[in-house]
Amino acid sequence: MTFDVVLVWAVLTALIAGVTRGFSGFGGALIFVPLVSAVYGPRIAAPTLLVIDTALTLPFLIQAFRACMWRQVAPLAAGAVLTVPLGVAILGWIDPLVLRWFFAALSLAMLALLVSGWRHSGGHGLPTTFGVGLLAGVLGGAAQMSGPPVVAYWLGSGQPSSVVRANLFGFFALATLSSGTAYAVSGMITHEVGLLSLILGPAYAVGLFTGNRAFRGASDDHFRRVAYGIIGLAALASLPIFDGLLGR
Repeated sequence: MTFDVVLVWAVLTALIAGVTRGFSGFGGALIFVPLVSAVYGPRIAAPTLLVIDTALTLPFLIQAFRACMWRQVAPLAAGAVLTVPLGVAILGWIDPLVLRWFFAALSLAMLALLVSGWRHSGGHGLPTTFGVGLLAGVLGGAAQMSGPPVVAYWLGSGQPSSVVRANLFGFFALATLSSGTAYAVSGMITHEVGLLSLILGPAYAVGLFTGNRAFRGASDDHFRRVAYGIIGLAALASLPIFDGLLGR
């Protein structure tokens, strides 16, 4: 890709990721990280999303904090905080191409699980909830993709979309504090990350507020269908086998 095409690709990705995040409370990283990693690499894409999402989701947090179920959110967040540094370390150790394949495969696997209508019957016991948080922390540190196991866990319990969405905003707010600290200590919040955040931030902001407006009045079924469709298309488009077709 030429520089102009790369930038347009990244801006459009930020817009779509913002719409998905604003609508469903999750999915932004599943779209942003694989697609932006395709042109900038995971070590730039992941911290850029952290900076943008942290700054722009603040207006949504007050309402979400009131609505989320903290007895479910707190154990997940605690587990995630413990394993975020491991995820950050993995980001520095593993080849970017391997990470891209893993991210795409994870997105598609979790999407298939959710679309299948799978529901778990394990309730929200502390050991299970904490374990899901541990896995989410690794994925969050490596690619700001802590959402898949958390979303599968909460949607798999059959809870209303409004509760799931509020829980996700609460969880990501707490998990991001740990990720941001780990990225800063690892020297990953660079000048390039800051510049790219400034460029992509406005598109992500437009997407967030558009998605949030679209969520109002949406049914649980609509909530699932729209989010799943966008995430599925993004996961497929991010597969490295399409690099030649996209000029990456």
